[in-house]
Amino acid sequence: MPTKNLDKPLHCSELCKDNELKSFSRSMAELQWLMLIIVMVYFFIPTRTIEAPDTLIGIMSAYAVFILLFRYVGTRLEDTPWKLAIETWAMISFITLAIWQTGGIESPLQNLYLISVIACAITLGKAMTILEVALIACCYLYMGYHYYSTDIFSGQTFTFIVARFSPLLLVAYVTSILASDILNAKRRITELSQTDDLTGISNMRAFNEIFEKEIASAARYAYPLSVLMVDLDKLKLVNDQFGHTTGSDLIRHAASLMKSGIREADILARYGGDEFVILMPHTDARSSALVAERIRKLFETNPLNIDGHGLPASVSIGIASYPENTNRPETLLDKADAALYQSKTSGRNRSTTCNDMPKAARVQACA
Repeated sequence: MPTKNLDKPLHCSELCKDNELKSFSRSMAELQWLMLIIVMVYFFIPTRTIEAPDTLIGIMSAYAVFILLFRYVGTRLEDTPWKLAIETWAMISFITLAIWQTGGIESPLQNLYLISVIACAITLGKAMTILEVALIACCYLYMGYHYYSTDIFSGQTFTFIVARFSPLLLVAYVTSILASDILNAKRRITELSQTDDLTGISNMRAFNEIFEKEIASAARYAYPLSVLMVDLDKLKLVNDQFGHTTGSDLIRHAASLMKSGIREADILARYGGDEFVILMPHTDARSSALVAERIRKLFETNPLNIDGHGLPASVSIGIASYPENTNRPETLLDKADAALYQSKTSGRNRSTTCNDMPKAARVQACA
């Protein structure tokens, strides 16, 4: 089974973080434009004389170009923590230059630092926020030295500067704590909404989100993609004979066995009832058939332990692969379901690919 150059797909927790980063990225864009607008308003309605207006115009223009190039022209840049960090560093640079041109340490624009600190605390966490506050402190002290010269080291002046800077530290600390608690709670809620209660694996909501991303990537980059539909054989008989508690134990046992038989990069989800689905990126028809047989044999050799006795179980599996069985990856679930139906009608405890189906059924299901 090929594993080279395997792009690991998103699992539930990673999918949550990916969605968070996209949300943060949109908020960051709004904050960047807000900061630019505030500086522009101050430029036209200054509270004190701007000594070099042309320089400030150049700074605002350069920052506007940065936003356009980094965010809109470079739309293919993936949303990552490092991308957000670069944007917050650019915000700090812009604020520092704007403050320098509007009065230095006496500039009314110095409170703009709060925007960058809050943005960093919400998006990048406590450690990065501390680093950025330290960077801001260095810029602030340098402007203080430029304004007060050596008097900055006198007790009175230094105390005054620290007193003016301390609200920024307090905001950074409180925002980091609150943001961390809120994000952890949000992630937990999102993960619960994407996890099957009985088995602890992905539910179909999470699977569908990942599946859409993978079929788009498979079609775009022309790599193979396979889907396995797995159904527990005769679960109803187990429920009738041993009770639904045992039936639930068997479903959990089945999820555990299947998880042990696939790669970390594969996605296992509960399709519903006693059915499961496995998404296998970068896997062709031959390799997926080998995995299906490995899973089927795991059930034969690992019965469910009930009071010291083994309860035998088996599975029927349907396999569909792109591009071997279909030229449209979005139809893989339907193709695999048709192959699963063939496995069940052929006697159960077997795996079937579209190519293994009778000609008439294959033409209809795997065209």
